[in-house]
Amino acid sequence: MNQNKEPKANREHKSSMFTDLYMQDDGANARDIELYNALHEEQLPLETKVKKMRVDKTLYMNFENDTSFGVEDKILIFSEQQSTINANMPLRNLMYCGRAYEQIVPVKDRYKKQLVKIPKPEFYTFYNGLDWKEKETVLKISDAFQVQDENPTLELQVKVININPDIGHDLLEKCPTLKEYGIFIDTIRKYQESEGKDDLSSAIEKAIEECVNQGILVGYLEKKGSEVRNMLIAEYDYDMDIEVQREEAHMLGKAEGRAEGKAEGKMEGKVEGKAEDILELLEEYGEIPEALINTIKAQRDLEILKRWHKMAARVNSVQEFEEKMK
Repeated sequence: MNQNKEPKANREHKSSMFTDLYMQDDGANARDIELYNALHEEQLPLETKVKKMRVDKTLYMNFENDTSFGVEDKILIFSEQQSTINANMPLRNLMYCGRAYEQIVPVKDRYKKQLVKIPKPEFYTFYNGLDWKEKETVLKISDAFQVQDENPTLELQVKVININPDIGHDLLEKCPTLKEYGIFIDTIRKYQESEGKDDLSSAIEKAIEECVNQGILVGYLEKKGSEVRNMLIAEYDYDMDIEVQREEAHMLGKAEGRAEGKAEGKMEGKVEGKAEDILELLEEYGEIPEALINTIKAQRDLEILKRWHKMAARVNSVQEFEEKMK
């Protein structure tokens, strides 16, 4: 792999606790190997050095909730989701992976004639929301293709793993840090339910105290308790901001729809009124053929109806009107 310097955190972006645990904290390297070993049969020593990678604004826009690292001959890309599962994660990971390879493969190597070996990518999303109760699933980018066939020339799979304690995924028994992280988040939720959802800060403080007393993420929480609180509040604020934006967009869409409906209603009324005016003038000349009545009523262009109305006022018969319409 290309030995670049370790990426610095983008200060314009806020990081989640998940990203801090596996990307930025001093103990992240050992946790990355622990997670790698839990996902693979081959086991690496905990002191194995991993290469951290950062690709901004691909999986998430302004909030870092992902981590990726290279180890041995693989790139592992992880993300966390706390609400519903995003079906577009394969597409985001495809874009993420492409930009990660740009960091790894030197420009000159991309134009060599001989085969350039690249690390194998693996994609995982850890889910700790409340809506989805399955242990795991696999999202495929081929499901998004507009044309579906049996053998797509491109495929990318993202394994989604539910890390909620009550789901009991086997991975959690192999990866203590991930298990304890899931317990910590679940403990915060329990205190939110008892304290009130608006009192997040108090719920976090009590969850930190309880988990430390129970030996859950004890070293990390003792060292970074206040930072954890700030990260989780920022994450909650970000999720709330997204939710509010969606609600506002929904309400705006409804308001615009009502306004458009009123405008369309007014125009429809003008069109129908003008058609009736034309028929009223023509009735003075006798019976109007049914086909002509249908043609006039079917016309939705107000300007054409206005022209026909003037014409109906000047002709001397229905027949003359029909001839001038042609």
